[in-house]
Amino acid sequence: EERLLALLVLVQGVGKCDDAHRKAAYDFYLDNTQYVNNWDLVDSSAPAIVGGYLRDKPRKPLARLAKSQSLWERRIAVVATQHFIRLGEFDDTLAISRLLLSDMEDLIHKATGWMLREVGDRDETALAAFLIDHVAVMPRTMLRYAIEHFPPETRRGYLEVDRPPKSRRRVREWPSM
Repeated sequence: EERLLALLVLVQGVGKCDDAHRKAAYDFYLDNTQYVNNWDLVDSSAPAIVGGYLRDKPRKPLARLAKSQSLWERRIAVVATQHFIRLGEFDDTLAISRLLLSDMEDLIHKATGWMLREVGDRDETALAAFLIDHVAVMPRTMLRYAIEHFPPETRRGYLEVDRPPKSRRRVREWPSM
């Protein structure tokens, strides 16, 4: 598909350019998120373009994206943190994951669980601390992805935690347009 090819070319370019060009790619990307509207487009581009640009900058734009009405912008927010995870930095992933706990979209649950699992692969203690605080309210898909690499008995323990009724877990107030 043309959009995927264009994004992959953009990803290749940001790895080899100076900060001015990286910012131009970042701005272009965020100005055109309505076209980055499929999980494979987001997953193949957000870490390098968004995460790569923000690696040495304030990461407040991730919170704005995580609060967006756009499913794809919310996914960009969490998947972009993969760049930081690879650098051993987990705080942004955990913060964005907290913001997305009550999200209604399965594609967000999967992406968030995936990023949490990536954190756990590098620092199991950080993931365990997050789970202790949030396991009871995490969407089931998010939880399953996050604990996928745990031993079976540990996974079972997390899956057996008492959870409030769905109606009280996933309440999300969307800003009016």
